[in-house]
Formats: sequence, structure tokens, C-alpha cells
Amino acid sequence: MAAALSEILRKSPRCQGLVMVTRPCVASAKLSTDATKHQNNSEINKPSIFEPKMYSLKRGTGGRSSFNGVVATVFGATGFLGKYVSNKLGKIGTQIIIPYRGDHYDVLRLRLVGDLGQVLFFPYHLQDEESIRKAMKYSNVVINMVGRDWETMNFKYKDVNVTGARTIARLARECGVKRLIHFSSLNCETPEGLGILPDGSQFLRTKYQGELAVREEFPDATIFRPADIWGQEDRFVKYYAHHWRRFFQWVPLWHRGEKTIKQPVYVSDVAQGVINAIKDPDTAGQTYDLIGPKRYQLGELVDWLFRVMRRDEEWGYRRTDLRWSPMFQMRISATQKFSPSWPIAYLNWDKIERDHITDVPTGNPTLEDLGVTLTDMESRMHWELRPHRAAAYYDEELGEFAPPVPPKTVSANARI
Repeated sequence: MAAALSEILRKSPRCQGLVMVTRPCVASAKLSTDATKHQNNSEINKPSIFEPKMYSLKRGTGGRSSFNGVVATVFGATGFLGKYVSNKLGKIGTQIIIPYRGDHYDVLRLRLVGDLGQVLFFPYHLQDEESIRKAMKYSNVVINMVGRDWETMNFKYKDVNVTGARTIARLARECGVKRLIHFSSLNCETPEGLGILPDGSQFLRTKYQGELAVREEFPDATIFRPADIWGQEDRFVKYYAHHWRRFFQWVPLWHRGEKTIKQPVYVSDVAQGVINAIKDPDTAGQTYDLIGPKRYQLGELVDWLFRVMRRDEEWGYRRTDLRWSPMFQMRISATQKFSPSWPIAYLNWDKIERDHITDVPTGNPTLEDLGVTLTDMESRMHWELRPHRAAAYYDEELGEFAPPVPPKTVSANARI
């Protein structure tokens, strides 16, 4: 009788995957009748905890220690932006699956972005479709932030921005993922050369090709086009503050930065935009320009960054023209050639090209349309650049140094 009882429970669809303890005193005929009722009951077709999709589990209140019904696979979570996005996802009770490549110690600190058991890690490779499929098969949201500002010996721009993006989008559709958020780049539609590189930026060109590939595979994908993102450990402010980006105390810029307008955006605002897009189903299939609240001439912006670092003209700072700086041009070429996997200060010719392209919004919706209150650079830059100040360990007296003069802004319609 016990054997018959175990066999009936094993075949019941509501008991799949459960280990049941049975008692011989229960009548087998009654259990058989109950099992038949369960099979014929219409309730069995509703989402239950026995379905393979984890997001069908009961939802909580939406806080960190609950489950909000979102299972998100975050590709590129170990990058600069990915850490902020993962942290905001964890705060609202999201279960996060983080695929990683390389050493598992690289993702160790990301355990803290969510509650215990809510952050899961899975090794993958961008050219291994099976590992990508396993990383997203239980998810209803996939975020693709995979990218690199330079080419490496193993991955070229096309491998990551086009082929990899297409693979993730295709597999997400095959796995039944409901929402895909793909990160591209501002200015990717107009990568014409400025005279620095004859064919323009290959990074921007492949980013646009990647957008087209994602649209083909996953038409309802939400595409984000961020401008230069600033914040802790970024590749914009930290890039200009690095000693390798300047020639002694001089900072070479193309046309001295006077023909370029930039509109940098704060990293936390971008991450909040991702959260708001996930919550709003109307964002599916949309393309967003992620830009900051103010526009600056690049030369004026760099001048201000060095004033904040207390490295002004008295210190020896001077902005020069990169076109007439052959020694610094040799430094760029040497850095790109002899340290291709991780160039010092991210210095390479393609980035120099992108640095001097004016940010031109295309009329797409922005972060403000997603309900994000934008953060201006003046309110936080003194904190972001504090580790890079001259005489950083000097214990100053209150009011000893006058606050730096803020940078001049450029109107939205201005063109240089």
C-alpha cells in the first residue's frame, strides 16, 4: 500500500520535485480519487510554485528582503555601470543572476547588492551559447551591458557589440524573456571621422550595428544610448584626472576642446532609468538618449575639473591642441600597441575620437521621460575628484581655499 501511495504522489503534477513522507494508514483509493481531481481541476493551469519560471513565485512587498517577481540576468554586472544597476535591483527585491567571465573573485563583492540567496552567479562565455542560455532561462528580464572601450586580443568591437549582442537577444527571445534592455551609445548613428581616425570610431559604428541586430532578434527590446557617464570609478572624470592623460601638466585636446560639446550623465541616474524602464511596460521597443541636465564645452569642462582638483594655472595646468602635440600622439600609439588588453588610463585612438564628438540628442525620449530627476555635475564633483586633488593629504583650514568657479554651460541649440 505504501508503494502504491508513493507512486500516485510521484505522478501528481503538484508534487513534482517534492519528497513526501507517506503513512500506510491512508487509503489508496481515496488518494487516487484526490489525484484525479487535482488533474481535472482548472486551478492547475494557473501559475504555481511548481512551474520552472522562478518569477511565478509569490511576490513580497517590494523591499530588499522580499521578492518582487522580477528575475533579472545582468550581463556586464562587473563593469562600472553594472554595479550600480545591480545594487538598485537588489534594493527592490529582485532576484539577480550575474553571469561572469574570469575569476570568481571579480564578482565576490556583488553578493552584497541583494538579500541572502537573492544574488546568484553563473560562469559564462560570450561565444558559448549554452552557457548564455542557462544564465537566462529562468529570467523574465535580461539587461545587456557587456562592452569594452577598446579592442583586446580575444574580442574585437564587432565580436562584443554586434555578434555578442545578437546572440544574447536571440537566446533571450528563445527563452521566453519578457523584457530586454540593451545598452548602446550616444552618437552611434553619426560616427563620421573628425580627422583623427579616417574611418571614424569603430566602437560607435559597431554599437549602431548592434542596435540593428538586437531589433531583428528582439523587436521589443528597450535600447539605452548613454552619453559619457560620470561617477565613482568611471572612465570620464577619472580618465581626465589620470596623469597618463596629460603631458606633464599640459592636457592635449583636439582643437583644444573648443569645438566639442559634451552632456555627461550621472551613473546613478542611468541605473534608476533602468529600474523605471523595467517597471513601465510602455518602454518596450523604445530607444532612449541618456544625457545629463547641462551641456558644456569640452575645454571649459576639463578646465573646471582641474580647478576642482586644485591643479589650476598656478600649479602649471595648461590646455593644448592635440593636433600639434606629436609626443603625446606617440604616447597614445605606444599605449595602444604595448598594452592592448588594458591600456593605461584607457588611452587609445578610438576613445580620443569619441571624446571629441559633440553630443547631439536625436529627439528620442530621455531619462526625464522615465521619471528620473537628473543630477548636475557641480553638486557632486568636489566629492568625486577628492582623491585626485593636489596635496590630497593636506589638512586645510576652513575657508582656506576658495570654491572653484563653476564651468560655463552651453545652450541646447548651440553648435560649435
